[in-house]
Amino acid sequence: MSEEHLTLEPLGDKLIAYFFERMISEKTLKRNAVMQVSGDENVIAFTYKTNGVRVGCKYRSIGKKFWQDRGTEKSLYGLDDIKEAAEIIIVEGEIDKLSMEEVGFSNCVSVPSGAPSKVSAKELPSLEKASRIILATDGDAPGEALAEELARRLGKDKCWQVSWPKKDTFNYFKDANEVFVIAYFANSL
Repeated sequence: MSEEHLTLEPLGDKLIAYFFERMISEKTLKRNAVMQVSGDENVIAFTYKTNGVRVGCKYRSIGKKFWQDRGTEKSLYGLDDIKEAAEIIIVEGEIDKLSMEEVGFSNCVSVPSGAPSKVSAKELPSLEKASRIILATDGDAPGEALAEELARRLGKDKCWQVSWPKKDTFNYFKDANEVFVIAYFANSL
């Protein structure tokens, strides 16, 4: 698959600003080959790679609608980043993976769309090498269910689950990006 086939181009100013509001730098976006659909600054293209080769693309509109190219291989987003990692962090979305990288955790991957029906044989060697897997899924009911399912599949003895901090008396932060943005602004004051 090539960028031309997927009709992608580098991010324009509108989407760079969108990511800037989420505290994700252009450097991180470029390293992860985050692009946009040609001529459409409302659609983000997260390119999925395995061994440096593009195997698919997941799209996200600004309005939070998601879709993938037909034939896109289901794999972890950022799979190449964990090849030699002894400790791996698994998050629930591409933006959370990018947020983790912003704070120094490049050993992070995102599941493609919730709990996969099975762990791909291509991903097993990377996951089996890890001595510890940190599950940093969303802090909602689906995220909790995903963490439980991943721990069951990957081995509960080597999985640790993140509990996101409280943001007020009744609510917890939802995910890595939300914590990162709030922490960034709190430290900026």
